[in-house]
Amino acid sequence: MPSPFETAPTASAIPITFATKTTWSAIAEDLPEPARRFALANDFTAKPGKCLTLPAPDGQIAQVVFGLEDESAKSRDLFRPGALPGLLPPGVYRFANAPHDLRLATLAFALGSYRFDRYRKAEKPEVRLVPPDGVDIADIARMAEAASLARDLINTPSNDMGPEQLADGAQALAARFGASFECIVGDDLVKQNFPLIHAVGMASARAPRLIDLSWGDPAHPKVTLVGKGVCFDTGGLDIKPSSGMLIMKKDMGGAANVLALAQMVMDAKLKVRLRVLIPAVENAVAGNAFRPLDIFKSRKGLNVEIGNTDAEGRLVLADALALADEEKPDLLVDLGTLTGAARVALGPDLPPFYTHDETLAESVAEHAKRENDPLWRMPLWPPYDSWLDSKVADINNAPSGGFAGSITCALFLQRFVTDARSWLHVDIYGWTPSAKPARPEGGECQAARAIYKLLSERYA
Repeated sequence: MPSPFETAPTASAIPITFATKTTWSAIAEDLPEPARRFALANDFTAKPGKCLTLPAPDGQIAQVVFGLEDESAKSRDLFRPGALPGLLPPGVYRFANAPHDLRLATLAFALGSYRFDRYRKAEKPEVRLVPPDGVDIADIARMAEAASLARDLINTPSNDMGPEQLADGAQALAARFGASFECIVGDDLVKQNFPLIHAVGMASARAPRLIDLSWGDPAHPKVTLVGKGVCFDTGGLDIKPSSGMLIMKKDMGGAANVLALAQMVMDAKLKVRLRVLIPAVENAVAGNAFRPLDIFKSRKGLNVEIGNTDAEGRLVLADALALADEEKPDLLVDLGTLTGAARVALGPDLPPFYTHDETLAESVAEHAKRENDPLWRMPLWPPYDSWLDSKVADINNAPSGGFAGSITCALFLQRFVTDARSWLHVDIYGWTPSAKPARPEGGECQAARAIYKLLSERYA
């Protein structure tokens, strides 16, 4: 995505004045008389999200007024200014006064400038912003560019974003930052002891693979990111209905988001030994597809009974997590679009996260709030662990019954993490169902910014 920021300061930038219902009267009184009359004629009241372009005597744009919530409002959308790129005429703009949060408003402007135009080329009006004073614009641009990477990967349809194409994207990222790159493909997964990844992906004509990217000084703390890369999910033999399959191109959203997070980490040159693992598969239907009640031995050595072939994400993550755990990383993070139960409980905008590390949990919650990248802690509830019991194997991947699906998924993954110093699991949605300021409809970057800021604080 081209940068939305004007690199050269310009005195002619059009001012954007932020107003609330409380402050609007005073702002209106300070306007030139023709502009004030124009605003009154348009019945502008600084309603949140409303935008008014005020003309100059020569017919040019004199300034823009944009409505925000009052300071006293119970709920304020700190990304509200992210609607501006879609509302403003082409031009260069600047903030004339401070919104509720200047840094987040600047980030929102950048995130709101995103367009997915791979298949539908169109002339886009160029709306650019002069970076406000006191804002680390390099860090803002870093986060916005990474979010665009995640969105582009998720928005690309599955015919152009299979396991091979996802690996190509990871390899390009590795080359950009001088990281090492390896990929285990097809039957080599069985030979190198990744049976669950192979089982999920073996029915597809597009071979499954395990993507492995490493970067940074080996002497630095080990941080490993694992992302679910199911490039399309039919549900397997436990096939989804058409409505449930409609946006399953987004089922590699965990992979897209760990790549975005890795890009931020590498671009910021954080002092970590970074490893990224992505099991990339397509869960297809064919004569050789894995079946309900099949049993596979995992990399960890646990025999896994298949309770449901549509609970495939936790299977591929299990083998990748087991590999990551062997290195005993200081921090192991996995992201995946895993359960409908998480959406039922918390909706599309608020992913749950799980960890036993109280200090890590507090830090995740703090940075999620600070970065307007919402996350909500859920419990790794020990009494539910028995629900994963199998009568014929060590563990079942999908307990019967509809209760606590996100928790039991986390408990399943926990079985494959025993040696990492700290582990964080996030059950993201990776999609914005309807457009919001700074969050266009489609693929979304979730949890990556909050975790990046956490890592920046620890390992800058």
